[in-house]
Amino acid sequence: MSASAESDPYVQLRSDLRRLLPGMPERDMERFVAALSKPGPYAPGADAARRDGVPPGQLLERRFISRSIYPGVERDVRLYVPAALQPASRLGLMVFQDGSRYLGPEARVATVLDNLIAAGDMPATVALFVEPGESGPGLPIFGGSGNRSIEYDTLGDAYARFLIDELIPEMTQGLSIARAPAHRALVGLSSGGLCAFNAAWERPDYFGKVVSHCGSFVDIRGAHQLAAAVRRTPRKPLRVYLQTGEHDLDILFGSWTLANRELASALAYRDYDYRLEVGEGGHSLAHGGAVLGDTLRWLWRDWKAGWGAA
Repeated sequence: MSASAESDPYVQLRSDLRRLLPGMPERDMERFVAALSKPGPYAPGADAARRDGVPPGQLLERRFISRSIYPGVERDVRLYVPAALQPASRLGLMVFQDGSRYLGPEARVATVLDNLIAAGDMPATVALFVEPGESGPGLPIFGGSGNRSIEYDTLGDAYARFLIDELIPEMTQGLSIARAPAHRALVGLSSGGLCAFNAAWERPDYFGKVVSHCGSFVDIRGAHQLAAAVRRTPRKPLRVYLQTGEHDLDILFGSWTLANRELASALAYRDYDYRLEVGEGGHSLAHGGAVLGDTLRWLWRDWKAGWGAA
């Protein structure tokens, strides 16, 4: 190991950030490194461990090319189908943005779903783990080369239409998805968390549940306006879970911790069914992954009462 690496364990992280986001100001670089390097005292919870007698669901890998909303943009998608699926049975739906992060060691979502479905804590549910588009203009100011910021950070209904009109019908073909918005949820991390909220905000007729981890409700492409919009708009039929950390990002685009608190205050003002959880970590999925089982129990807590009308 080099002397510089011994004195600074984040040399590789800085190098990766400069490569991925070449326009990032040096002041933000140090703050980004600090936020990414503080996962907090968290580890995957008990629901992320495989349990005896609980069969695993299937996880199928697919490739998807957008036809109209993001023409020609490609991405990977993984489809989770619960075990012991009965023919023509009605299924809940969850869509995870930055899907590979949720399938990884921070959250182990597939196992969490196996366990909660088997315990009856949530309905038998299909999950889509969607990656952001691979080619695009990157972030404002920071740069980069992907389509993630265009898809996730942009307000409006484009990403919701991409899911509803293009991706979900093709990926879930042959499966009986519940019709009620209350049985369809969106989940995401960082800009993906903003995206989850914004897509449900735009289309509450289709999505009724949101989980946002370290959501980017800041001024990247105007998302800081959402809190004011929530205050000024009659309450929509959404259930919203927000999570952030005391050491979340605080950079050129804004403070993630403050922005999440501001959105939570707006949700409280309009009497939403919401929850805000602020932990000790930074900008990561560590805290969200640690409490994911309890998050999903809260999100789906009354699913049986409305399933007859699903």
